[in-house]
Amino acid sequence: MKIVVVQGPNLNMLGVREQNIYGPMKLEQIHAQMKTFADENKFEIEFFQSNLEGELVDKIQECYGDADGIIINPAAYTHTSIAIRDAISAVGLPTVEVHISNIYRREEFRQKSMIAPVCASSIVGFGPFGYHLAMIGMTQILNEIRALRAQQAAAQKSAE
Repeated sequence: MKIVVVQGPNLNMLGVREQNIYGPMKLEQIHAQMKTFADENKFEIEFFQSNLEGELVDKIQECYGDADGIIINPAAYTHTSIAIRDAISAVGLPTVEVHISNIYRREEFRQKSMIAPVCASSIVGFGPFGYHLAMIGMTQILNEIRALRAQQAAAQKSAE
């Protein structure tokens, strides 16, 4: 099982930028915690961060056939990127959207997610812990998919 974590613009500045909103943790620390969870649960995890929309789209597309799920924090592109939304929709992988801050308590322009409608779930406002919640949620989603496929395969085998 492989999960790809896609991080959008300015997340490389976590721990430096607006600590009153995003807290003091650096992105590397968040990724280290996610890696520990992945190792403990015996699945592969890959991290990618870019400030460029096209690179984020490319990475999402690369997940097709290579990953089982995506955890994404599109950051500012959440509110503007139809391209990222379309890429998520195109690959058809379970995707969990994460936001460190509660976007619904922020400026009006941040309260609309273009991404959420094509995601399995959105986690907002839990700070860096939101990534841990996303990992738990993604694990559950992928286990349910695996169980359903096994059930379908068993039903098909008994029908033959």
